Amino acid sequence: MRYGLLVCAAMALGSAGAQAGMLAPGEFAAGRYLPPPPDAIVTHREMDELHAIAARSTAEDRAVAKRDAENETPTIFNDAAGFDLSGSPQTFKLLTLVGDEEEDDTKGAKAYFHRDRPYAAEPAIKTCTPVKPGKAANSYPSGHATRAFSMGVVLASLVPARSQEILARASQYAERRLICGVHYRSDIVAGQQFGTVLALKLMQKPEFQALMTAAQAELKGR
Repeated sequence: MRYGLLVCAAMALGSAGAQAGMLAPGEFAAGRYLPPPPDAIVTHREMDELHAIAARSTAEDRAVAKRDAENETPTIFNDAAGFDLSGSPQTFKLLTLVGDEEEDDTKGAKAYFHRDRPYAAEPAIKTCTPVKPGKAANSYPSGHATRAFSMGVVLASLVPARSQEILARASQYAERRLICGVHYRSDIVAGQQFGTVLALKLMQKPEFQALMTAAQAELKGR
């Protein structure tokens, strides 16, 4: 039985692309796990926070935030995990699959809530990376925050001795979206919540558990 699960898991990994597909759309509907975005009064306060963050952020802060914005691979956790994840292929592929699942599910959540990005609502907001022209109604939840916490929760389960460092890194990665000026605070909080639920749901799946078993065997002794 264990062998059969591992074979199925390996096949799933080999075919994982833009959509991991382990969770059916109705199984992880955004409206079941996230509250609506804040009202205009709270959004105004969140905009004030973004201006305050921009005022105190240094050029180095923005450069680091830009690097994080451009890296969505499991290697964002290298320092927190204490080793180069790209050198552990089973673990790297597992976390990449989590990222693929996150991307697909977060797209649905963004379309459901349809919240404008801060820079679309107020052009004075300067972002750390180029943005597409036009109105961007895909702010809630933050995809980067969702990705950080979905991958982070899974990785913390694989490397429990480093769980606090890993989850702290997930939080740091998510918070830097505020420095980038591309999300409100509530987008980040929603991404943390959505990513955590995503990870927990994946870890309930037998086929995902088989992938985790392979990753745990690879990491044994680290």
